[in-house]
Amino acid sequence: MRPPPVRVLRLGRAAYLDSLAAQGRCVRRHREASASSEAPHRLLLWEPSGPVFTLVAYPVLDLRRFGLPVRGYVAALESVAVAACRRLGLPQAAALPPPCTGVWLRGRKVCAIGIHCGRHITSHGLALNCCTDLTWFDHIVPCGLEGKEVTSLSRELQRHVSVEEATEPFLAAFQEVFNCTLMEGSPTEN
Repeated sequence: MRPPPVRVLRLGRAAYLDSLAAQGRCVRRHREASASSEAPHRLLLWEPSGPVFTLVAYPVLDLRRFGLPVRGYVAALESVAVAACRRLGLPQAAALPPPCTGVWLRGRKVCAIGIHCGRHITSHGLALNCCTDLTWFDHIVPCGLEGKEVTSLSRELQRHVSVEEATEPFLAAFQEVFNCTLMEGSPTEN
């Protein structure tokens, strides 16, 4: 059985709390409709308006409809980010075994993954560093991994890679990995 279609909601630049509220509305609507086969699967895309430049994706999916356990879902998100990196010209992108969840380029993390799954409905997701000011990571231990560096698509490709440039390869990779049809939606649908 083919997975259901996923509606892409492009939120643009948004404050974290606004994107979190939009995600919460999508999760609530999904749970309310979960008894029907018409539950609204969504992929929220947004760029934080704060001091980072990442493509952040929050899939709101019922994992039962996609036939995925939680660990399989994390692996699928890693596969999406790896495929997006490769489409952008970084064939060395790879997922590493736990505890190094995410996507890595020559030992540097380019994509962080952090999910939540309740009653089979996913929330949160991944952040793909596009043109991030990497000095901000000097003040934290990213993902709790001591001694690991963070990188960006721009650094690795040695040119500016905007969120807009990374979005279409990301969406193509998402559609391929999740074997689903993506449909454009309106941000007001969340």
